[in-house]
Amino acid sequence: MNSYSPEKDELLKRLRRIEGQVAGISRMVSDDRYCIDVLTQVSAVTSALQSVSLKLLDAHLAGCVVAAAREGGPEADAKVKEASDAIARLVRS
Repeated sequence: MNSYSPEKDELLKRLRRIEGQVAGISRMVSDDRYCIDVLTQVSAVTSALQSVSLKLLDAHLAGCVVAAAREGGPEADAKVKEASDAIARLVRS
């Protein structure tokens, strides 16, 4: 991902929103809110983080992995392995 891009701005906006949601969950716990309400918010944050993860993975595949594949060699293999490992981590989470 470039140092400045609309995609980066959108990801940062989403991450700031997630930060606010997490802070809200912390307040809910401090305020002894109903557990199911807290769990609902945790689920929303989890979904939002998964969405960010997928966007980052897409950017990595479209940028780093494609560029390395075009160049070939051991760097290409390493980038594909790196992406595969990241996908495995996402699937397990």
